[in-house]
Amino acid sequence: MRYNVLLWDLDGTLTDPKEGITRSVHYALERLDYPVRETDDLDWIIGPPLKESFKILFQTKDEAILNQAISIYRERYREIGLYENFVYPGIPELLAQLQEKGCRHYLATSKPRVFAEKTLQHFLLDSYFSVIMGSELNGKFVEKDCLIAEVLKTIPASSRANTVMIGDRSYDVHGARANHIDVISVGYGYGTAEELRIASPDFIVQSVPDLGKLLFHTS
Repeated sequence: MRYNVLLWDLDGTLTDPKEGITRSVHYALERLDYPVRETDDLDWIIGPPLKESFKILFQTKDEAILNQAISIYRERYREIGLYENFVYPGIPELLAQLQEKGCRHYLATSKPRVFAEKTLQHFLLDSYFSVIMGSELNGKFVEKDCLIAEVLKTIPASSRANTVMIGDRSYDVHGARANHIDVISVGYGYGTAEELRIASPDFIVQSVPDLGKLLFHTS
């Protein structure tokens, strides 16, 4: 196997959460009288820390407004948006096949851990993961470099050379680089081709089958 310790992003890598996230963002914006059209493209908010996205949407750094927006967003997301989501075809089979080959799976997502756990449980993916790591609701570990560093504390240093981060945004690349591990970007998620080209991961794959071919390659 090319790698035997796999750190996975969640949104845009294992599952497609677009409907739930964007509808919950619309809900928060409308509640705070910052309406956006249903046709507005909000794909770019999938991946980065939510507060950073709200800073752009609201054009403010006011912590009170940003925290209120996050709180309202979570009202809808925890009850409805979490389940407006689907697993990318082929992901369950790939996780199982890799596990059978002795690979260990670790989740490393900026999404709050409580939501990440519920997502994996809902889609019956939680049993594949040795560690499910996400941010805390208070914002701790929301930055990808800090999050990955925390996951790596649970992995023997001797395994670092065989460890890879798999994600769809530049944040995953930068977080992996900060922790001196390899990184694979998936082009089927929400990072644009230009974003991933500039981030310069070790590999870019365009589909789940291509990801499998890369991971099962031995050199």
